[in-house]
Amino acid sequence: MRFHFAVLLLVPSMVFAAERPNIIFIMVDDLGPEWIGCYGGRELKTPHIDALAAGGMRFTNAYSMPQCTPTRATLLTGQYPFHHGWCNHWDVPRWGAGCHFDPRHNLTFARVLKPAGYKTAIAGKWQINDFRVQPDVLRQHGFDAWCMWTGYETGVPASGERYWDPYIYTSGSKSRTHRERFGPDVFTDFLVKFLEDNRESPMLVYFPMVLTHGPVVHTPTELEADTPLEKHKAMVRYTDRLVGRLVSTVDRLKLRRKTVIFFTTDNGTSKRFRARLGDRVVRGGKGLLTENGPWQPFIVNAPGIVPAGVVTDTLTDFTDMLPTFAELAGAPIPPGAQLDGHSLAGVLRGEQRDGTRKWILAMGRGPAALDSKGVRPQQVYTDRVLRDKRFKVHVQKGRITRLHDLKTDPTEEINLLESVQSAHVAARRKFSAVISDFPKKDPRPRYTPTPPQPWDRKPNAP
Repeated sequence: MRFHFAVLLLVPSMVFAAERPNIIFIMVDDLGPEWIGCYGGRELKTPHIDALAAGGMRFTNAYSMPQCTPTRATLLTGQYPFHHGWCNHWDVPRWGAGCHFDPRHNLTFARVLKPAGYKTAIAGKWQINDFRVQPDVLRQHGFDAWCMWTGYETGVPASGERYWDPYIYTSGSKSRTHRERFGPDVFTDFLVKFLEDNRESPMLVYFPMVLTHGPVVHTPTELEADTPLEKHKAMVRYTDRLVGRLVSTVDRLKLRRKTVIFFTTDNGTSKRFRARLGDRVVRGGKGLLTENGPWQPFIVNAPGIVPAGVVTDTLTDFTDMLPTFAELAGAPIPPGAQLDGHSLAGVLRGEQRDGTRKWILAMGRGPAALDSKGVRPQQVYTDRVLRDKRFKVHVQKGRITRLHDLKTDPTEEINLLESVQSAHVAARRKFSAVISDFPKKDPRPRYTPTPPQPWDRKPNAP
């Protein structure tokens, strides 16, 4: 069994042959499905997100990685952390040490779509390069235009602000504080203008939101929010509001029937918050490998392209986005590119009832380590989980340590590892065969170090 899957670019349907679709990918920060109405969340209403699901396709088996950096690198490259090396969190503008998401060693979906004629933009959060050291790096990664929170830049106190008075780096200008502005509005304004200015071209818009990551804050529509929970709820509602604003912009520009909108989140909610999901209470699981960590809302909407009102149990994880975007856009994958993902294009267009995946995977949490050679994974073999539509295994040091039946045990309390029931034995054998082909040691992130900086973290520093 191989894990560098070849990408099969199917013959485009008539609608795609006539016009390449715009692609808008919205990824919320730190928010699990327990906060989304159409997934059974009962704490608040998310009407704009729910409308995307009602008019499109809602996935019930979608995985991110459990934490920020592994998710973002996996999404951009179409590779698992055991291939791209970003197995843990590394805050580049804060910690530096020469580590960065190196465009010479990492492919991105933006670089795949640009040669196909796409205008590309990104707004929100990046955090895997330092814009002081690499001011043109987003262009090198394939983006024509950007409006980004810089991440906290060590030595620049103003850069810690992403919400009120945000510190933002925009293409064509220097990083600066936007006085008396709310960061999420600045990012959305930028994307609205990008859509307006480039409506005659196919567009790729990547919106990795800063919402709803801490610090929790009041929002422009709920200035009175006071407690942490009230502020978090206000931030979720504002997230929904901005989704609605982007969708209404696409409608106003008469682009809706040629625009594929993706909505998802990067990992589970902060552990400090709990929410009702159907008849049970779910605690936030950011950084965890239980389902409240990597299981995410995933919705795709495109009237005339994606069938409406579909709920699918198709398996998908974030490695699938690059090949999916490429197939939707009719963009070839560069020769020699190694991808772990499967294209979802056939499922999204209603040509297939199910995808080709037999399992999905999540791994990567906690900070990376730093030694004399640079940044490396915290573990030789990073803890991970794999699951199919029913069973899930936890893997440590290359061995299955837990087996759960998610149909009857969604909170993963009953370990079936020693069960002799035929279904459980078959599940263990299936996942053991998959795991046997994984690398025995996780690699370091691929990068040529940037020049030393005064703020670089030193090896063995706390």
